[in-house]
Amino acid sequence: MSAQEDTFISHLVELRDRLLRAVVAVIIIFAGLMPWAGDIYDILAHPMMQALPEGTRMIATGVVTPFFVPMKVTLMVAFVIALPYVLYQAWSFIAPGLYAHEKRLGLPLVVGSTVLFLAGMAFCYFFVFGTVFTFIAQFAPKSITPAPDIEQYLSFVMSMFLAFGITFEVPVIVIVLTKLGIVDVAKLKEARPYVIVGAFVVAAVVTPPDVVSQLMLAIPMCLLYELGIFLARFVTKTRADAVTE
Repeated sequence: MSAQEDTFISHLVELRDRLLRAVVAVIIIFAGLMPWAGDIYDILAHPMMQALPEGTRMIATGVVTPFFVPMKVTLMVAFVIALPYVLYQAWSFIAPGLYAHEKRLGLPLVVGSTVLFLAGMAFCYFFVFGTVFTFIAQFAPKSITPAPDIEQYLSFVMSMFLAFGITFEVPVIVIVLTKLGIVDVAKLKEARPYVIVGAFVVAAVVTPPDVVSQLMLAIPMCLLYELGIFLARFVTKTRADAVTE
């Protein structure tokens, strides 16, 4: 029991140290970016500003909102920049307890899921926001002047980033389910009609109530599902070869 307790405590100490390193990395990057917090928020707000009437600006209804909202955005950017190091710390803690075949699968999944999540955020920022904001602005009555609140805008942006980031994880989810033997390629193909319907239902729930944003989430989700099916064939083949050997 003493040896088990010592091992458990040593794991906790290592976990604490790696979490501390990850947090320190984020804080250091955040501190370095703080002088440009306003500029970073302006970059985030660029798609909205492009859709607003000329001369219109966003507003801040809270007293401290003009300070805290750019700080939140800067912290988010700092975390994204530090993400490779954070994931390295997580992998270094988990890897010693994995078998060789689990390591071969785990590292590509960690890297792939991270890249896909960031790709989802980039797709949302560069393609979705501009299209959605312009579409909404076209339907705004001429009698009003849109002036979005910066805190509500940040909340909207974060929810959209999360929705598209998770959506882009579909291939990883499909590959994991196939690798674990829960489903096979044939079942994935049979489930295609249900996935398409589910994609549009999810898009209707997590996106604004306009057709454009719903289509721009549902269509990539369906395409990524097809990509997952294509990649799952290689996973199935690899597993079959391993069993034969």
